[in-house]
Amino acid sequence: MILEALGSAVLGLVLAWAAFHRLSHRLPARTLVLMTGVAGALLGDFVTHSALGTGSAIGSLLGALIVSTASLSLLLRPATRLRRRSATA
Repeated sequence: MILEALGSAVLGLVLAWAAFHRLSHRLPARTLVLMTGVAGALLGDFVTHSALGTGSAIGSLLGALIVSTASLSLLLRPATRLRRRSATA
């Protein structure tokens, strides 16, 4: 279980680094992105390990990948600012 948790943390870190490298203009500070990726991966690993039980390391890593991706997607900002016109214009 320790290796599974370590593997999911590394997976979340790599995913967060790739997201920040690719979308740095749409994400907040790098430390926040990296920590969110790792925390999401660990949470995903914990939830899927609890649901599936021992012996399914691939399932736990897949759950870590999904939850980490979902938590990183919550940090994205719009690419351009939306211009809103007032009702009187």
